[in-house]
Amino acid sequence: MAAVAFAVVGYFGPTLFAGRGGPTPIPPLSSASAPSPESAFSILDRPREVPAVHFEDAEGRSLSLADFRGKVVLLNLWATWCGPCRREMPTLDRLQARLGGPEFEVLALSIDRAGIDVVRNFYREVGVERLAMYIDASGKAARALGALGLPTTLLIDQEGREIGRLIGPAEWDAAEMVAFLRRYLASKSGAVSPGAGTRSTRHPADRRVAARAPRGAARPKGLALPVTRLTTSPASNGGAS
Repeated sequence: MAAVAFAVVGYFGPTLFAGRGGPTPIPPLSSASAPSPESAFSILDRPREVPAVHFEDAEGRSLSLADFRGKVVLLNLWATWCGPCRREMPTLDRLQARLGGPEFEVLALSIDRAGIDVVRNFYREVGVERLAMYIDASGKAARALGALGLPTTLLIDQEGREIGRLIGPAEWDAAEMVAFLRRYLASKSGAVSPGAGTRSTRHPADRRVAARAPRGAARPKGLALPVTRLTTSPASNGGAS
């Protein structure tokens, strides 16, 4: 079987493993690269079954999404070599600190082929404290979930079904994002409504909330967010670039 590798397209964050002696600061995401949830999240008309994906925790125990049934899960596919992922990871950590508990969990799933040690080093250097470590070094989870780039984030309901997804980075601890997720957690109905003042448009497969670009910001064609594309060309991934 041909090895699956990942080519990096787009922009990169700074290398985080050069320093010692404490967490390494990461420049915050700009408003242009991390729009509000209601401008980027694609909400499905009906929840969609999620393929069975398997991964390991920091101790090497085998897990699957079925182990998280009963919780709303924000599944974030990422890697230490993905610049946008590295920049948004501290915001996911703060989101877990704010909302994590019996009803909600941020599941940050690394697809680093180099193994759990590069994830562990990243967490230590950046100061990630609330997120558990999960890894799928095979990359099978990303393929099964149809992730075309990194980061890709799925919102999964208590029954393990996909409700929506966001392609690209986001400020996950921003007030709008926290309110967006709290609305869903409070609804218990499997549906998230757009916030006040947003306009929704119909899409053949889902309901995509109209994007709102920051004033003065140029809107790129295609994906409005920087992502790291996934490819199948032979290469190796040894950690951060």
